[in-house]
Amino acid sequence: MLFQAAQISARLGAIERKLDLIIEQLGIAPNVSSPEFEEVRSLALSGDKIAAIKAYREKTRVGLAEAKAFVDAIR
Repeated sequence: MLFQAAQISARLGAIERKLDLIIEQLGIAPNVSSPEFEEVRSLALSGDKIAAIKAYREKTRVGLAEAKAFVDAIR
């Protein structure tokens, strides 16, 4: 049972990485109004731009310039 859970977890990770690449190639930005980005939105609106950029990069794996542009757009 534990081995099966590890296999499922590994497959899910691979699927997520592939989906991230597809999203990146298509240039699709994540929906900032989703609950997943509440922390980023909150940090950006409170003026903590650096923490917001860091949080956004951790969630989306985008580059610094793209994350900065995204946070600037929120503000």
